[in-house]
Amino acid sequence: MTDLATVLGFVLQDWVAAIVAFFVAAAIVFAITPTVGNIARRMGAMDEPDARKIHEDPVPRLGGLAIYFGFIIPALLFLPLTNEMKGVLVGASVITLFGAVDDFHGTGPLVKFAGQFLAAGCLIWYGVKIDYFSLPFIGTVDLSPALAIPLTMLWVVTVVNIVNFIDGMDGLAAGVCAIAAGTFSIIAISMGRPDAGILAAILAGTTLGFLRHNFFPASIFMGDSGSMLLGFVLAAVTVHGVLKSVAAVTLVIPLLIMGVPIFDLSLTILRRMKNHQNIFQPDRGHLHHRLFNIGFSQRKAVLVLYAWCTMMSSLALSMRFAPGFVTIILGGLVIGVSLYLIYLLDILQVRSRRGIDMR
Repeated sequence: MTDLATVLGFVLQDWVAAIVAFFVAAAIVFAITPTVGNIARRMGAMDEPDARKIHEDPVPRLGGLAIYFGFIIPALLFLPLTNEMKGVLVGASVITLFGAVDDFHGTGPLVKFAGQFLAAGCLIWYGVKIDYFSLPFIGTVDLSPALAIPLTMLWVVTVVNIVNFIDGMDGLAAGVCAIAAGTFSIIAISMGRPDAGILAAILAGTTLGFLRHNFFPASIFMGDSGSMLLGFVLAAVTVHGVLKSVAAVTLVIPLLIMGVPIFDLSLTILRRMKNHQNIFQPDRGHLHHRLFNIGFSQRKAVLVLYAWCTMMSSLALSMRFAPGFVTIILGGLVIGVSLYLIYLLDILQVRSRRGIDMR
């Protein structure tokens, strides 16, 4: 009984620490974001409207700095400064710096990629890499260093760009990352990875604190300094926490939680390749743009995508906690809703072939 009480005590401490860290992060970002917005206005870091963008007035775009401080301060307060945590904090600082430079002066894709790979390298240097993962019906798959390092680099850079690509509508990236981070926090703590769970809780707090200023109509944008930071920390959480577990669903869970933005990224790259466009050239073909183009307001389009992401995250949670039949039922519902949205947005161009112009 004593051993059980001790274990339960440690688990309860992890949850309490995660909840407190969440609220501290949210409070910091909520409080300092207006100041960061004023600084951005004075320094000319403004997102000007153009034909591709939806907003009609200039908006400060340096909100990532508020997110950064809201992330770093609770991380130092609530987490031990292990080698792995040093890698996360150093990498987060590097990628925020590269993003802030882009927010101020604008940089090309190669410079941003350099910052992303450098930040991923910081993780690897401090020992945060995908050594192994588990698959249903297969079990644990061990990776040699020759595979672990490039796979970790690829995963981190991919997740960074997933978040960067969906940051195209007021509150979208912040809300989607809040849902993902909250889900990762629950799963990581349940898997005995409290540091990763608390880290994810901090990230969820920063995004919700920022969302108060970023939801439509946004008074500030996070910019690349924010979107790349959020993507980097989400990737670090999956590598440091969720993937490093012997649970059979550890590879499936991150793909489900990030399923909607992964789908958006894949769709965007395939569309641009099909149209012989530069895959780094922004356009108005993302999921949120498609919802907007068929008559959804910004607020409704974002809420639809929030709901879709929440369903995917709920399925991931059910795979971890719920009986099999619940997961099957929920999985069927998620598939049905996803297919309906794919049809509604004419992603397969079925409706267009029936004479409906989706442009």
